[in-house]
Amino acid sequence: MPSSVWKGYVSFGLVTFPVHLTTAARPQTIHFHMLHNKDLSRIKEVWYCAEEDKPVSRDEIVKGYEVEKGNYVVVDQAELKRIAPPTSNAVDILQFVRESEVDPIYLEKSYYVVPESGAEKPYQLLAGAMKESKYYALGKVAMHGREHVVLIRPAEEGLVLHTMYFQNELNQAHQVHEPAKSKGSANEMKLAKQLIDTLAAPFKPEEFDDEYRKNIEHLIEQKQKGQKISVVKQPKRAPVVDIVQALQQSLKQSAAKRTTAKPATAKRAMKRRTTAA
Repeated sequence: MPSSVWKGYVSFGLVTFPVHLTTAARPQTIHFHMLHNKDLSRIKEVWYCAEEDKPVSRDEIVKGYEVEKGNYVVVDQAELKRIAPPTSNAVDILQFVRESEVDPIYLEKSYYVVPESGAEKPYQLLAGAMKESKYYALGKVAMHGREHVVLIRPAEEGLVLHTMYFQNELNQAHQVHEPAKSKGSANEMKLAKQLIDTLAAPFKPEEFDDEYRKNIEHLIEQKQKGQKISVVKQPKRAPVVDIVQALQQSLKQSAAKRTTAKPATAKRAMKRRTTAA
């Protein structure tokens, strides 16, 4: 059973029911250890006091906020708990919005909302009502040392909660602004839309994988066996000079790929039918 990252209540008007959150997704990365290059022994992290010029243990460490250079205010965990807002133990639903009203750029992390025993009826009532009305919920919850705005949406089974960035956390200064009069001609727009149509397909998440992680695993396997390292060829890329020519060539390549993919798809389908029979 997956471990809970937060436990509390969902407050929906005067309806309140207990839930817990479990992590909906976690990145899979290759973890490297820091080693001493002379003997390949593990390097340990050491907490060090610069003032006394010596290592310190974890029980000697406190949290401090620097209010000015070299001047800190020490805060302990008990004090942080005493000033936690009501949202530390309850997801307070503040309003309902349409899916199209929330830009995905605000979404941060995803969690499954799981009802506690005995809370299934109000949980399913909220999930069902949101699904039928096609509304998402906006609320607030405090966890992991901060308060989050959250978006709750109905999924195929139950509810999913997404923590969101606040407006002032978006790096809007980094946003790329479109230069004036750069939308392209009518012919260029037509070709671009045709290319989009040829590349359009249903989203199948199982078809996507982390090729870089696979390459690292293969690299480790080759080095372990003393084999020559396989080098991944990088495609040559250059700035587009003639955009119409580039779009036309892209359309041809896309059409060729689809023609090649169809027989392979048909073979897989035939194999599945033969296996099922």
